[in-house]
Order: sequence, then C-alpha cells, then structure tokens
Amino acid sequence: MSLCVTFLGTSGAVPTVDRNPSSIAVAREGESFLFDAGEGTQRQVMRYGTGFDIDRIFVTHAHGDHVLGLPGLVQTLDFNDRVRPLSITVPRGARRQIRSLISALDTRPGFELRIREVVAGDVAYRGEEYEIRTFETDHDTRSLGYALIEDERKGRFDRERAEELGVPVGPKFSRLHEGESVELDDGTVVEPDQVVGDPRPGRSLVYTGDTRPSAETVAVADDPDLLIHDATFASDNAERATETAHATARGAAEIANRCGAKRLALVHLSSRYAGDPSAHLAEARAVFDGPEERVFVPEDGHELDLPYPDA
Repeated sequence: MSLCVTFLGTSGAVPTVDRNPSSIAVAREGESFLFDAGEGTQRQVMRYGTGFDIDRIFVTHAHGDHVLGLPGLVQTLDFNDRVRPLSITVPRGARRQIRSLISALDTRPGFELRIREVVAGDVAYRGEEYEIRTFETDHDTRSLGYALIEDERKGRFDRERAEELGVPVGPKFSRLHEGESVELDDGTVVEPDQVVGDPRPGRSLVYTGDTRPSAETVAVADDPDLLIHDATFASDNAERATETAHATARGAAEIANRCGAKRLALVHLSSRYAGDPSAHLAEARAVFDGPEERVFVPEDGHELDLPYPDA
C-alpha cells in the first residue's frame, strides 16, 4: 500500500525563484491530501503531477504563506467541474478568515466547501486503517500540526506452521488470520496465536507547520517514519528564530531525536538562505541520531515513498 509525500512548497514566508511557499501533498492508496496551500500551490500541483483530485486540505494556521493558494486552487477545481465537496480543516477560530479569503472575489464554486475547525488533540480525520491527529504547536498565532498515523497491521500468517498443525488450506486460514479459533475434523482447536505473528506497525508522518521546537511534536507519534519540521533559520539566527516563533535546523534535529524520527525533512527555509541549505544540513546532521542521508532539505518537487517499517 503506497504512502507518498511530495514537497510542493518549501520556502519560508517569502518565496524564491526555486522555492514556493508552504504546501505538502500526501497520497495514500488512492486518497490525496494537501497540508497547507501557500501562494501558487495550484501551479505546483500541475508542475509536479500530484493531481487535482484532492480529497482534503489541512491548514496549520492562517498566515498568508500557508493559505494564499486556496482561492486560486478552489477556482481551478471549479473550472475542472468538480462536484463533490471539498473538506478544509483549520485551527479553531480560523474558519471565518479562510471562508472570507476564498470568497474575497465573490468566488462561488459549484461544489460545497466544508470548512471544519479543530483543536489540538482532535482526530481531524479518520480514514480506513489510519487517522490524522492534531497537536499543539508553538507559533505566534493559533496553529496546529498534523500527524498521519496508520493502525497496526495484522501479524504475518505462518502457513507452514498452520499446515503442520493440520489446518487445511482454505477458509480456515483466513479465519485464523482474522483472529478466530478454528476446529479441525478431529476436534483439535487451533488458536490464532499459534500461527499468526505479533501485530506489525503501520507508518506515520508528522508535519509541524511553523513552530518553535515543542514537546507536543515529540508526544504525538512514536518513532515517526518522517518528521517534516520548520527549519526557517540556521543557528546563526537562533535569536531571530525564537523571536519569530520558528525553529532552527538544529532545533528541528533535536526534536527528531526526542521522538525517534527515522527521517527528518527541513522545510520553510528563509529566503536569506536562498539556494544554499548547507548550513542547515551541517548543523542538523551534527546532532541527528541516525545516518546523514536521513536528514534532508527537500527541493520543491522532491518525492518520497514511505515503506512499511518491516519492509
């Protein structure tokens, strides 16, 4: 089952020639989500081929570099004859701002916009075998992060052991894998734990949006496969990061260590670093507990498939 992340926008508040404002596309087994939609997101969707069949949009906060792409995106979806509703999830208190933004030019799409407010600790969406949870972030406005966390998967079925125990090939295999006991023709009862291994973890990814380093990011998911963290500044501007409620690359790496992240993506880079993220990479890799290649500064269009932990 696929879980693919495409970085549509990785710049900070000011876009650059090569980096668009914030937006992350996530595709999971036929479902498509956007996390934030900075200015120009619709063009990034076209440029990198993530598609306009977007199921849900999750907004971290109502700053322009995270939401100014919404009016154009909604208009384009309307031009493409969308008819099914579009769900937009926003922090509590932001519904009116987002609706006003989208309707500023009297835009009236031919589909329903469902703008829902959530608070930290909510399940923003429950899908099939996964959920998207919210967590508190530390920014200078009401803001949230989002964590996509898959359910545990069933343990592996040991066919060879089942046959040794006399279970005939067929429906009883499936019943055992679903957790049911089965009775054989001679009256022997075979229990699921005799032929099914321990549950296997699903995948998880965490997106902070804009934030200072925060314990809530650590608490939302154990050992996430991918942490996408604000790294607006390198440590040469650590005071500026604190003042503006952002993080440094080093701070992001320290949070990645604390939550046991397998990969760390540094995003929301200030335009002052332009096309040279070397300082970010050096300081993050110096403190990250893992292989250097597990820390990266994605360029716009960078695509990453997340395998299962036991793959």
